[in-house]
Amino acid sequence: MKSIKIIISCVALGALLTGCKKDFLQRAPVDEVTSLDYFKNPEELKTYVNQYYNNTFFPRYNNHGSDFDSDNQVRLNIDQRLEGTRTVVTSGSIGFGNVRSINYFFDNYKKVEQGHTLDKYKQYLGEAYFFRAVNYFMLLETYGDIQWISTELKTTSPALYKPRDPRSLVADNIIAALDTAAMYLTEDKTTGAGRVNKWMALLMQSRVALFEGSWEKYHAGGPFAVANAQPAKYFNKAVEAAGKIMASGKYDIYTTGNPNSDYKDLFALQDYSSNKEVMFWRKYDNELSRGNSAFVNDRNFRMETPSGNTITKQLADSYLMTDGKPITNNPLFKGYTTLKVEGQNRDPRFFQTIASPDDVWKISAGAPNKIWKEVYDKLNTSADYNAPTGYVVLKGYNPNLLYHVQQYEETPSIIYRYAEVLLNYAEAKAELGTLTQTDINNTIKKLRDRVGMPNLDLASITPDPAWDFPALSPLINEIRRERRVELALEGFRLSDIMRWAGADELITGKRPKGFLASQVTTNKFPVDNNGFLDPFKNIVPNGYGFILGRDYLNSIPQSEIVLNPALKQNPGWQ
Repeated sequence: MKSIKIIISCVALGALLTGCKKDFLQRAPVDEVTSLDYFKNPEELKTYVNQYYNNTFFPRYNNHGSDFDSDNQVRLNIDQRLEGTRTVVTSGSIGFGNVRSINYFFDNYKKVEQGHTLDKYKQYLGEAYFFRAVNYFMLLETYGDIQWISTELKTTSPALYKPRDPRSLVADNIIAALDTAAMYLTEDKTTGAGRVNKWMALLMQSRVALFEGSWEKYHAGGPFAVANAQPAKYFNKAVEAAGKIMASGKYDIYTTGNPNSDYKDLFALQDYSSNKEVMFWRKYDNELSRGNSAFVNDRNFRMETPSGNTITKQLADSYLMTDGKPITNNPLFKGYTTLKVEGQNRDPRFFQTIASPDDVWKISAGAPNKIWKEVYDKLNTSADYNAPTGYVVLKGYNPNLLYHVQQYEETPSIIYRYAEVLLNYAEAKAELGTLTQTDINNTIKKLRDRVGMPNLDLASITPDPAWDFPALSPLINEIRRERRVELALEGFRLSDIMRWAGADELITGKRPKGFLASQVTTNKFPVDNNGFLDPFKNIVPNGYGFILGRDYLNSIPQSEIVLNPALKQNPGWQ
């Protein structure tokens, strides 16, 4: 308010004094930025794109992972999308605020060309292209066909009333924007906690291309089919983008040679500045962000107890045995009697994702370590210990109480990691039918080597009667299993199910299950006929009601259609 006081003083004294110039009140507002006086130097471009380094574009690693809305995790409350109970959104907007904001940048950034060479500001130009692409990808995933708008619209702009552009056009524009971003962004690896670089743009490009290629392939012939689909075009682009990152040699899989802890430790480190796998991460500093709820990251404190969040039996059953074969008909699998028995002879990622009763729960100075058995003994005895499926999340947890100060932790968050690059590459090549054993050795083997698991052998894939997608090839099933296990609880699962058109196999008519209820002393959740926890048995007795002809996309808000009749509602929402 200081500037307002100055203005008032000048007005009041204007008749008596000559100290205030006559054009004082005609100055541009000192507390606002206009296009006339902004974007004139690289620092202003940097300041403008800084606004996009937020939770929308870079959602932090969730307190308990972020696969709640899939078949990997269960909360106490059922997800409405999976339940099939959503209704058409009547009010609100599609969410073009960031589109307009980014377009404002593109409409005005060239002012910086007066006196500054491209080298001085190309990083921030690359970032703007990156954020345009990421924002539109979120819209594409949510709504499918969407209006592609590349300039700031005015209230009278005809484009406000244009119909939705085909999703293939939007996908192509996103990929093109990421090509441009990669051209301008720095090639330096950096510490990964500052600004985006070329390799992150290529990772995002591989993600977008894999998503669109899968969508066009697996939704063909259904209500979400894409006209003139070209899935191979996108799979090839995913291979190209991921391959460039792999060829750069800048990243690799984190390992210290300890297969029983390396995977777990990766998600519980306090600094990733020199980590060869983590490409981008969010650093938290209490001296800068304490008390600001937008930046508080209290994951470890919240993960001390289940607090209504647990892993499903479906995910647990996905982990292979130590011989690289599935649990079905495998003599190494000893059954479900106890969690320890169930996890015996399993892929080490099983007990590096799910807490074992013997794992260290809390480490405090001058006191004996506590182990997770104390938590399992208290399951379902209070709100803190509610565990709908019994399997308690360990991934991302650090038992050191030094990092468990409620609301004031400095636990970092992984945003992008190299493992996804390898998985995107392998899956895209498998979809193209060009995946070789050498490709597997350069991708899947690296992930399995970290945990001491046998490599995937193209010539001897063991059939699994419990494959998620029995109609697809053994190779595709095993590539998808590897992705599910390696990226568990990192927020990929729902997106994967949507692009694979996999809800009919994995969601509709299914219910999430847990471990044997006999392991829980106090139980408040239903149990199925085989004795396994069945938390939603009474809520959805016939399984999830996900509507296959509707729920793959969100509804367009009815208020938007009223404003622009050229918009058409998504399938199934009429």
